[in-house]
Amino acid sequence: MSSELPWPFYTEPRKITVRDLDVAYRREGSGEPVVYFHGAGLTRRWIPFYEEMAKRVDFIAPEHPGFGDTPFPDWLDGFDDLVLHYAELFDAMGLKTFHLVGHSLGGWIAAEFATFFPERLRSLQLVTPAGLKGADLHDAFRQDGDEALERLFNGHADAFPEYTDDGDPVEALVHNYKELTTRARLAWQPRYDPKLERRLGRVHVPARVLLAEDDRVLDSDVGARYADFIPGATVDVVRSTPIPTSHLPFVQAPEGLATTLVDFVEKSTKG
Repeated sequence: MSSELPWPFYTEPRKITVRDLDVAYRREGSGEPVVYFHGAGLTRRWIPFYEEMAKRVDFIAPEHPGFGDTPFPDWLDGFDDLVLHYAELFDAMGLKTFHLVGHSLGGWIAAEFATFFPERLRSLQLVTPAGLKGADLHDAFRQDGDEALERLFNGHADAFPEYTDDGDPVEALVHNYKELTTRARLAWQPRYDPKLERRLGRVHVPARVLLAEDDRVLDSDVGARYADFIPGATVDVVRSTPIPTSHLPFVQAPEGLATTLVDFVEKSTKG
């Protein structure tokens, strides 16, 4: 996938219209269909982790309403709206069943989708997921950019400049404000779903929670509790050297994370 790059990893998205909303997505590869729900940032990109995934699967990365190149719709008011939106998006794409992976906020969205449409999933993997009570280690709406970078990259943001370059500063400011506003619409109060724990018992597909070695954004012990509520789910840690994985394990370990995820997909398909 290529384009003229206004900043590192930028790519023009494909678009598909779902009930008057032009949804941006990126899709490459072949094989088992794997849908990836991104977190609350690093949108409008085709990053090395995506490229690694696309080497072995049909990798599909839609951008949530109000994130990336997908506009914010006036009907978006909660996770139930997102779940229904994604059901319609997958219908429009002709995806009857698929493997689902979600990171952070995207992990929360993936968990919500799985509770309402478990029959559509072949497997579920949550990477440093949000959504459970007590997960937040700080207030994401009360931090400046430097604080956010320190927590996201565990003090090693300088080692990954290609992930922190957003191009034109004014455009980046407007774009980041839009995404933060969308995030607030979804998860301002409460910062978790009190109904989710019980509903997760509806998920009966191979499932796994993947945590970071040193997550300074979300409490890993809380994230691991997803496995307590999803029948048969397991927990693992994504590791890397020399810099331990942070809340963004796909940054420090793109190949390792992709291998771990796809191996689970293949095992779930054969099983």
